[in-house]
Amino acid sequence: EKKVLNISNYIYWLKQILDKEKGKVILLGHSNGGRISLNFVSKYPEKIDRLILIDSAGIYHNELLLRIKRLFFSALAKIGKRLTTSPTLRNFLYKLTGESDYKNASKRMGKTMVNLIKSDALLNLSTITVPTLIIWGENDKTLPLRDGEKMHELIKNSKLKVIKNARHSPQLTHPVEVANIIIEEIT
Repeated sequence: EKKVLNISNYIYWLKQILDKEKGKVILLGHSNGGRISLNFVSKYPEKIDRLILIDSAGIYHNELLLRIKRLFFSALAKIGKRLTTSPTLRNFLYKLTGESDYKNASKRMGKTMVNLIKSDALLNLSTITVPTLIIWGENDKTLPLRDGEKMHELIKNSKLKVIKNARHSPQLTHPVEVANIIIEEIT
């Protein structure tokens, strides 16, 4: 099925999987998977024993300067897309706007990504009470450490562990350290 999805579609998908499990589970999500996990646990906390987030999306950014930047660079990217067929110039415009994730996305996937980002505005992290471990790369440029600190502040029963010299995917660059943190938390 080729339709534009929203956070409810992902919650439904995850619920179908977890309904097959007996008892509560430990749910781990990285980046957008963290966003889906946060939304799921806010709706179905009784299904989750613990939540583990690694450099998770879910903090809505709506600062005035960020909105102005988005509007300006979005318009610039659209104009550039119409004015040039040069892949190099297009790649530069996507990089300039911070929209490189969308560069190769289909229109449907691009709209799905926008829906998921918008869902962050409706997510109330302060209602999450499930024990939550937040692991964050100290040098994450995709989702900055201040997002992890904000999540830790808002989620009542949470711990924040920062991985030194790691970026957005510490589970790939620092797997032993991440595994040790998780093992320590769940044993």
